[in-house]
Amino acid sequence: MPKKRVLIIDDEDDIREVAQVSLETMAGWDVQTARSGKEGLEKAAAGQPDVILLDVMMPDMDGPTTFQEFKSRPETSHIPVVLLTAKVQKAEQGQLSSMGFKAILAKPFDPVTLADQLAEILGWKM
Repeated sequence: MPKKRVLIIDDEDDIREVAQVSLETMAGWDVQTARSGKEGLEKAAAGQPDVILLDVMMPDMDGPTTFQEFKSRPETSHIPVVLLTAKVQKAEQGQLSSMGFKAILAKPFDPVTLADQLAEILGWKM
């Protein structure tokens, strides 16, 4: 089974690092990171990850705007996107989930279970 490729897009260095180390250590996946929506769009088009973990709140281009860009581009429209957010109010979660994200994960996440959570969401065997 080929190694899964994950792209993490988050403007917070510590979130990117913890998620990257967690997924590489716990699941052995290849993980790339980007600190902005623009950088994430470029890396996703070039690297074709199996899933994108996307932060909601980022400067310049926020998560929902970045997601719309992914969906509008043929080279990235097929890639599932899981939203990472500290905003977990019901109203906002409902609005975000209606946009077509594969799932919404709350921050802070548990680094020990992050790979299992993603595998379950995406139907990947661990």
